[in-house]
Amino acid sequence: MTTNNEEYLAQRQLKKGAAGWILLAGLGVSYVISGDFAGWNFGIAQAGWGGFVIAAVLMGIMYLTLVLSLAEMSAAIPAAGGGYSFARQAMGPAGGYLTGLAVLIEYTLAPAAIVIFIGSAVNELLGIDGPMVYAAFYIIFVGIHVLGVGEALKVMMVISALAVLAIITTGVVLLQDFNVDNLFDIAPLANGTEFLPMGYYGVWAALPFAMWLFLAVEGVPLAAEEAKDPAKDVPKGIIAAMIFLLFTAVLVVVLVAGAAGAQATGASAVPLVDALNMTGNPKIATMVNVLGLAGLVASFFSIIYGYSRLVFALSRAGYLPQKLSLTSQRKVPVRALIVPGVLGFLLSLTGESDLMLSMAVVGATVSYAMMSGSHILLRIKQPEMNRPYKTPGGIFTSGISFVLSLIALTGVYAYDVRAFYFTLILFVIGMAYYVFIGRKNLVASTAEEEFALLSQAEDELTTD
Repeated sequence: MTTNNEEYLAQRQLKKGAAGWILLAGLGVSYVISGDFAGWNFGIAQAGWGGFVIAAVLMGIMYLTLVLSLAEMSAAIPAAGGGYSFARQAMGPAGGYLTGLAVLIEYTLAPAAIVIFIGSAVNELLGIDGPMVYAAFYIIFVGIHVLGVGEALKVMMVISALAVLAIITTGVVLLQDFNVDNLFDIAPLANGTEFLPMGYYGVWAALPFAMWLFLAVEGVPLAAEEAKDPAKDVPKGIIAAMIFLLFTAVLVVVLVAGAAGAQATGASAVPLVDALNMTGNPKIATMVNVLGLAGLVASFFSIIYGYSRLVFALSRAGYLPQKLSLTSQRKVPVRALIVPGVLGFLLSLTGESDLMLSMAVVGATVSYAMMSGSHILLRIKQPEMNRPYKTPGGIFTSGISFVLSLIALTGVYAYDVRAFYFTLILFVIGMAYYVFIGRKNLVASTAEEEFALLSQAEDELTTD
């Protein structure tokens, strides 16, 4: 590195101690909560209710085992890069960059798709949609993040709480209209059964939709450098978020389809709202429709936080242009917030929300395989590493998430071949950037050296 280590890192510091485990758990729920309102239900159209339940159980196991693996690594390596930091420690610079690139693809495309859904929701309420709405939401919520992490996470908690209220209210109201027969009202195809009307191929194609019940919860470790006690708060926060998301997933998958019917649920753009209307609860349906917008905003808002911390970490390490990791007086990575936000806004102008969501899933599943593999490699290569939290089951647990993530990746191919190949092109472009530019600008040659520099700079700044 050509500049003084202390000076370089002093300009690239996040606000320490801004988030306890409750705020981190809220962040994990916020990442995901919009997926409970819509998107998951299209998996029922692909596989029937029974087939989708199999897909959802498999993806629930994948995310739970992944979260338990991430809990261990985030406690041992509390860095803002999350999965990128773990992979760099386990696989070196190239492996770290590939993992970071996969997460970056997911976290750049997902908010671009979500803001299109937000536009549709605003259109239903106010009659306006399109680029002006997309730009307004990006400007407002990136702006809130610029004010500071503590302020942003508190706003996010309030928005997420409103969304959770809507989901729980829907579950309570629909319980009285639940009928098991409604779950199996899709006529089976020639090779299907009542439980699996589209056969096992339908289960395969439904995997990407099942992921929407949990997608992006893995982003909690991105807040590690801003946690009060990373070794305790991050594992506790991400595990608590996952347990709560399992609860809400069961709530919507069982009760919505059980009240409205599997066929209607699989075809609905707003399954919770339509189920409430079909069961004679129009006022509650209107309330849930409004609060559903809060769910979309919560995920949009929190993923903006996630991509900014990832870009910050990749830039600080030298993988991306180093100016992107400069922080403000409030210890906020302003450029890492704005640049991907502009890119996301431009992508939203395509209107291709479904394609972007499928591409985001490809990026996500690649990152899950890399992060699970990192857990396995770190257990084998560095058994002496200090691990304040240890994954129950060890590498057997991370091995499950590794295998299931590869299966989930093939599910995108089964559903949308375009998304698979378009994302592959992004990976080729991203890796070409690393080979010709990024690897030549790394601040440190190894992960250990980078973390040592950070620790040293923090100690010097504290002393000063």
